[in-house]
Amino acid sequence: MLMRSILLVSGMMMSHASAANCLPVFNETRGKLHSEEQVNLCELTQGKPVLVVNTASNCGFTSQFKQLEQVHQRYKDQGLVVIGFPSNDFFQENSDEKDTAKVCYINYGVTFTMLEPGSVRGDSADPIFKYLSQQTASVKWNFYKFLISADGKEIKHFPSNTKPDSDQFQQAVKAIL
Repeated sequence: MLMRSILLVSGMMMSHASAANCLPVFNETRGKLHSEEQVNLCELTQGKPVLVVNTASNCGFTSQFKQLEQVHQRYKDQGLVVIGFPSNDFFQENSDEKDTAKVCYINYGVTFTMLEPGSVRGDSADPIFKYLSQQTASVKWNFYKFLISADGKEIKHFPSNTKPDSDQFQQAVKAIL
């Protein structure tokens, strides 16, 4: 019984320590795209650089999923976390989450974290996007990219037309690692 109590207290202390290393904006749990599974964003991102992208399945930039997946595969072992946030704020996302999942997982082979759809601009924007917009620039269209340093002190934004495989973007990722 004593050992179990020590383990429980130790686990609680680790949990508090983990939250202390987490950027406050990521101290939340969210649902994964078309899944019952939840993801603790603090655990996923703590101490790691993060790429946040608002996505849409029926946009002229949707093919960037392929390049984002390549970025994920290339830099995940160096700590980069890629998180996609589907949004219909620009009227280019499927109304059925299973169709969005098909585009991501089947059509483009996405393995990075995709969260359930939400808003990325305006009063109803997800708190993460409100924060990122306040720090840099507001989302102007789908596939707007935010690159956040591991300590959260540096945030760079990239417009939709900046491709994830462009030299400019790749240099920014390497610099933040």
